[in-house]
Amino acid sequence: MMNIQQLVLASHNAGKLKELQAMLGDTVQLRSIGEFSRVEPEETGLSFVENAILKARNAARISGLPALADDSGLAVDFLGGAPGIYSARYADGQGDAANNAKLLDVLKDVPDAERAAQFVCVLALVRHADDPLPILCEGLWHGRILHQASGAHGFGYDPLFWVPERDCSSAELAPADKNLISHRARAMSLLRQRLGLQ
Repeated sequence: MMNIQQLVLASHNAGKLKELQAMLGDTVQLRSIGEFSRVEPEETGLSFVENAILKARNAARISGLPALADDSGLAVDFLGGAPGIYSARYADGQGDAANNAKLLDVLKDVPDAERAAQFVCVLALVRHADDPLPILCEGLWHGRILHQASGAHGFGYDPLFWVPERDCSSAELAPADKNLISHRARAMSLLRQRLGLQ
């Protein structure tokens, strides 16, 4: 069991900070890297794992605190796992709406049976910047890509991601419900176990 009261999250994404803090509970305070620096590290890794570790080490180095990084994205089977690690910058860094528009365009003639996808999340926790043994936790959330956006909650690709077990898009789920079943929730559940929080 690890006694960590504060973690810096290696992300400037307010939605991600809010989601992860809700999942982590009140025992650990999650602080944004934005409190310490506005500079984003270059994500040079070729996998979610590599990028999560890279971001966690950078955040720990800048803040002096144990750091948590989330590298997550959408992997579409028909596209060979794309946009994958490039999910946030799929449309050349123009934001969520542009990313969603590009994905819909690329898949416009693809039938439902071939639109399977999964959200992927890798959480990496380092106690300090040179931690030789990062804690890694992975979560997968299986669904498919809709033909048009639906729902107003969440962020990123949530409006396009159909959740079979709830018969709606991820963006139509109440935030509290999403936080129980998402890829991030699954990875966080494993992390909470590793930290002795459940």
